[in-house]
Amino acid sequence: MSLIEQIQKDITTAMKARDEQRLSTLRMVKTALKNREIEKMAALDDKEAQQVLSTLIKQRKESIEQFLKGGRKEMADKEAAEIVLIETYLPKAAGEEQIVAGRFGQVSFDQHDLGGFLVRHFLAPAFEELLN
Repeated sequence: MSLIEQIQKDITTAMKARDEQRLSTLRMVKTALKNREIEKMAALDDKEAQQVLSTLIKQRKESIEQFLKGGRKEMADKEAAEIVLIETYLPKAAGEEQIVAGRFGQVSFDQHDLGGFLVRHFLAPAFEELLN
């Protein structure tokens, strides 16, 4: 099921549950996606839909800053709740541990391998420049 279809399904669920806050946010998301689809003059794929959602989150974060500066905590809380809802439709971001494990998990050097690597890639070119 595509992201846009999932949002439409969740709108229906929110209508049945009479969840006004969720319904309002989902309608706003659907409208933003539809506007982008009209601008593009073609259907959006999931990646493009995620970009629209990321833009909406960024706008909400900027709004929160402005509301807090203006002393409107209740409006900032509303925007924060919208961010939480929109983020549920985005893929989970990898944590630092996952990034490190993905980057260095495949590489295992013992002391001699690392020394050889450093000599080949750093010292050898430097010595060649000195000798030439």
